[in-house]
Amino acid sequence: MGDLGTYIPIILALTLARDLNLGTTLIFTGIYNLITGAFYGVPMPVQPMKSIAAVAISNASFGVPEIMASGILTGAVLFVLGVTGLMRLVYRLIPLSVVRGIQLAQGLSFALTAVKYVRRVQDLPKSKSKGKRPWLGLDGLLLALVYACFIIIVNGAGEEYQRIDRERQSTADQGDQEEQEISATSPRTRKWRRILYSLPSAFMVFMLGLVLAFIRKPKLVHEIEFGPSAMEVVKISKSAWKDGFIKGTIPQLPLSILNSVVAVCKLSSDLFPGRGEFSATSLSVTVGLMNVVGCWFGAMPSCHGAGGLAGQYKFGGRSGACVAILGAAKVALGLIIGTSLAAILSWFPVGMLGVLLLFAGIELAMTSRDMNTKEDSFVMLVCAAVSLVGSSATMGFVCGMVVYLLLRLRKLGSESEKPPSAVWIHGTP
Repeated sequence: MGDLGTYIPIILALTLARDLNLGTTLIFTGIYNLITGAFYGVPMPVQPMKSIAAVAISNASFGVPEIMASGILTGAVLFVLGVTGLMRLVYRLIPLSVVRGIQLAQGLSFALTAVKYVRRVQDLPKSKSKGKRPWLGLDGLLLALVYACFIIIVNGAGEEYQRIDRERQSTADQGDQEEQEISATSPRTRKWRRILYSLPSAFMVFMLGLVLAFIRKPKLVHEIEFGPSAMEVVKISKSAWKDGFIKGTIPQLPLSILNSVVAVCKLSSDLFPGRGEFSATSLSVTVGLMNVVGCWFGAMPSCHGAGGLAGQYKFGGRSGACVAILGAAKVALGLIIGTSLAAILSWFPVGMLGVLLLFAGIELAMTSRDMNTKEDSFVMLVCAAVSLVGSSATMGFVCGMVVYLLLRLRKLGSESEKPPSAVWIHGTP
């Protein structure tokens, strides 16, 4: 449940505002979760394409045919880049400092959006804030703060999971003697800590949110219609193909390449060393296939995402089983109640979603902490600043690459790696 803070608001907004087939989207994204969980073996997320979703929410003329056309075209381009090996070339050419800048910007963007969700009442279908959130109530600010405190107590900053993983690895490598040495100090305290750290905080918060949704509107029970939604092939006109490409595919492609492929490759190798090192080719192909197939039937254009992967990791996801279970739940909901789920989610406490999104964004932003040199940090911060202020990962990427190349050119012809100013200072008697 760690990446639902980004998944639910976008899907719900498109369902209510643009008549997206939620049942079909649940079934297809659930199948994507099952396949990617089994194939990659890590909690590889399936997220909506955010740039396409933003255009659809803000533009009333950008309907379901245009959404699906943009998803199919984006998927086709990514598939071609993958099978031809061009995506691998792109991955190798982009420096790590630029990738970290994109991740930092995306993480901070998630965190800022999350704070907005917590502090202000949201109209998700229109993607607008309506006013300050009251302190009391079933979707009040006080409850959101309680959720946040609970998650901090259970998950901390993530160091507990890393320590437990190291202990388990050392136990496996060194045998029972090492295990006895680890557990020798405060066994009772250690037992309670393990129980506390193993609590599925995101799942518990989400289930509580569903209960609160029915408490806020008890008549929701009567709005549920059982059975899957009708599934049919979407009819896409020539104008829909044109608008989908210009308004949806063009702004989405850079974001998909950078955040769904390049950043996910880097992040997975950081979080899961030894088993999370996937090729950019495989990620590009899977994203392409998801959209070339699913969008024809009305499923929301989807991709992988560094933010979703960070969210899964933050809340304890360590294998593909967690997203596979999530996928099975999506398929079951899509077959049993279909689009009726939108009525339930429309009463889900938005402040609670904001809390989940906040910690997912922070986890993603913290991946940038390995930029140890001033030069790398400079490039990363320029990239992140431009991405945040300009609201465009593409603009941030371009500026980051320009700054990186200029710093490299500055070193050409120099006898040492010291900048000329430093050489002049040290050479002065």
